[in-house]
Amino acid sequence: MSPAIVLEKVGKTHGDAVALEAVDLSIEKGQFVALVGGSGAGKTTLLKTINALATPTTGVVRVDGQVVGSLDGPSLRRRIGYVFQEIGLFPHMSVAENIGVVPDLLGWPKAEIAARVDELLDLVDLPRALAGRRPSALSGGQRQRVGVARALAGRPSILLMDEPFGALDPITRTALGDDVRRLHETLGLTTVMVTHDVAEALLLADRVVVLEHGRIIADAAPRALMAGHADPRVEALMAAPRRQAERVRALADG
Repeated sequence: MSPAIVLEKVGKTHGDAVALEAVDLSIEKGQFVALVGGSGAGKTTLLKTINALATPTTGVVRVDGQVVGSLDGPSLRRRIGYVFQEIGLFPHMSVAENIGVVPDLLGWPKAEIAARVDELLDLVDLPRALAGRRPSALSGGQRQRVGVARALAGRPSILLMDEPFGALDPITRTALGDDVRRLHETLGLTTVMVTHDVAEALLLADRVVVLEHGRIIADAAPRALMAGHADPRVEALMAAPRRQAERVRALADG
């Protein structure tokens, strides 16, 4: 079976600034991968090369064996769902209209779109009664759930998420993270998520990729990273979740 996503020697520059440098990355179908690292590490740029929101300066990106740059918009939208950090719902549209944007662009019949909207509201644990409301009438957590539903509307096999829970309170963030992991497994998705929260990456992902200055400096399962890493930069990132885990254990032991 070929990988779902492959980056081969991918580089991206903005003038003199290097966002990505000779990145090699292969993601198997069904994996949940988290991209972590400091601000400016290249996480979001890497994510955007996968769905052609950013065009590599060098190298090539493949999705299901096909070069991303050779695919047209509808083909990409059919394969790849994208959840923005700032959600990006259309304020003048209802919840149902927001979720139905991609199926509408793909030419689905209206009845099929309406049925898909109901199905997705159920999947992301939102009442169907919200379908007619505008995004401004929803809470932050509800809006982000609509964003996830919209990303899944065209039945993509790949889900990309850019800091999807960053603006949410801790309780809502944890609940939505758990639901995204459930959706990943239920729908058989390949998921790539950018997050600044290392603990979140360790708890949700099968594999954590650490970037710094546009390069991958670690790529391993959460358990392996928590056990220790030779690179002191990676160790520094893992220090905070280790301390948190130790404090929780100390509290539990009383």
